[in-house]
Amino acid sequence: MLTARFDGSFQGWRNCARLLLQEQIAPHELNWASANEAAGLFDDPSPLPPSHDGKRIRVSRQLLDELEMAARYRMDDRWSLLYRVLWRFSQGDASARLVGDVDGSELHARLKAVRREAHHLHAFIRFCPTEAGDGPQHVAWFEPAHDVLPWAAGHFAERMGGNSWLIATPEEGVCWDGQEMHYTRPCPPQWRQLAQNAADPGGELWKAYYESTFNPARLNRGVLESNLPVRFWKNLPEGMLIPQLMSRARAGAQRDGQAERVAARSGKRIGRQSGLVD
Repeated sequence: MLTARFDGSFQGWRNCARLLLQEQIAPHELNWASANEAAGLFDDPSPLPPSHDGKRIRVSRQLLDELEMAARYRMDDRWSLLYRVLWRFSQGDASARLVGDVDGSELHARLKAVRREAHHLHAFIRFCPTEAGDGPQHVAWFEPAHDVLPWAAGHFAERMGGNSWLIATPEEGVCWDGQEMHYTRPCPPQWRQLAQNAADPGGELWKAYYESTFNPARLNRGVLESNLPVRFWKNLPEGMLIPQLMSRARAGAQRDGQAERVAARSGKRIGRQSGLVD
């Protein structure tokens, strides 16, 4: 089995895939491996066929955009699926990219997951101001499930204008200097340290607000964890409060349609069942 090695980027994969299509090498004859991956037991160490002027491969712009987006999905066989869809499409089988197809269904599932992770980045990131005069004005730490950072970070360049900021993740980092975006992989240790150790001066105020507005009578754990996945809690100021608030609700706080501190005050109480004033 032939091993297709490339630099791990979508552009590198695309250049390699173009050559393989010209040589009519089918998906089942290939193993894909980025430059830093070890060779498999059954991999053929022979180099890829030399480039020559073969038949021109024509692919729709829409499919290329979908393949580039799906390439952000972290999975061991991410490149194999992309090449299988590309191969079938180039052979005249346009159904390869449709939801009703086996490969097309998996492709669209990955597209959906990548878009949702970009939404998570926009919704759950927390920027903290810094005191460094020669560095970014705001920093944030985020742990994405997929490779969405360089694509999704442009959202903040538009929203934060000329303010400089830095987002660090376990694998990569991006910095906006107010005029230009700088991306690096792997993330420099100093970027990671700066983002993970940043202190939010408004964190305690936000936690007090979050706790006071939490309504135990309306708690739905499934909906909460769907909209705010548990894996993000550890990096959010309010994250450490959520288990405690949920525990209180299960222990009886759901009897009141108000926060505990408010319910303890004198005044009229709203019953949980009828909604009528006592």
